[in-house]
Amino acid sequence: MSSTKFFTIIGLSLLLWSCGDTKNAKTSSFSITTNAKNNTIALGETLNLSVNNPKNKTINSISYKIGTVSVKENAEIKNLPLGEHILTAVVNYDNSSEEITTKLTILNDVAPKIYSYKILNEYPHDITSYTQGLEFHNGILYESTGQYGKSKLRKTDYKTGELLKNIDLGSQYFGEGLTILNNNIYQLTWKENIGFIYDLETFERIGSFNYGKSKEGWGLCNDGKIIYKTDGTNKIWTLNPTTLAEENFVEVYTNTGKIDNLNELEYIEGKIYANIYQRNGVLIIDPKSGAVEGVIDFSPLQKLVTQHPNLDVLNGIAYNPTTKTIFVTGKDWDKLFEVEVFEK
Repeated sequence: MSSTKFFTIIGLSLLLWSCGDTKNAKTSSFSITTNAKNNTIALGETLNLSVNNPKNKTINSISYKIGTVSVKENAEIKNLPLGEHILTAVVNYDNSSEEITTKLTILNDVAPKIYSYKILNEYPHDITSYTQGLEFHNGILYESTGQYGKSKLRKTDYKTGELLKNIDLGSQYFGEGLTILNNNIYQLTWKENIGFIYDLETFERIGSFNYGKSKEGWGLCNDGKIIYKTDGTNKIWTLNPTTLAEENFVEVYTNTGKIDNLNELEYIEGKIYANIYQRNGVLIIDPKSGAVEGVIDFSPLQKLVTQHPNLDVLNGIAYNPTTKTIFVTGKDWDKLFEVEVFEK
């Protein structure tokens, strides 16, 4: 997939919000006016705010907030997460006060950098594994696979492809992403609204958790303290490592719009690398803001694996801290690629 096509797809996914809130416009004496086209603005730009007062009320004061953050009427947009926010104005007039709202979308201020890769090594991968999650721990590769009746949790010697340990999920479960933290393996299921917790050494299932705020389970990774989760939208959720409750999220955006279908995740040196479902590209994301900082085009790799009727797209990215290299594979691919990534 060329970078031009990739960004065309990104551009088509941009959600444009109309200026003002229709409900409030009918019932309120005021409405919010901004200089942002379609109420969409980029980081670093100045947002000019005012209140439309068609009934000529005597206004004493106005205060503004983006989400929970107070802003001035001429506010430089910075230090805010990307995505959709509620812009609020509290208007004090005569002996009354009125709160009005509209929606504001914040984009990144720079386009993502384009990255390419060099193949360092190729290793065998089970051609029947519908890869959903991939992660290294102490030099051993752990993998979660999907499909009803075929979902598994696996532990392999990545160099030889030898299967070291395997358990099958029940046929009612569709396996998804996995991550390893504090000697536990965490594995998602897709639409069953449940994740499983296993003992790292024995693969014994020792617990489970529900998703709560999100509807589906797609990808998992962690930074050593926090677990990150995708649900097939443009959100990356942060999970409490003790309770597994979804506590917050960032929305993933470029300078042109949001990116949906975020799938398998990997945390690499302070950034989140994310597969996109049905795409052979990987995003490099700032986990604090949700900004897409880079795009890696891995589309040529699919032509290097055995072509067969069940062959599907790239999915599965893992960082091996021992070799300090990245490994990628795909759904029903017979190869695991060790790669070096570099900016074009």
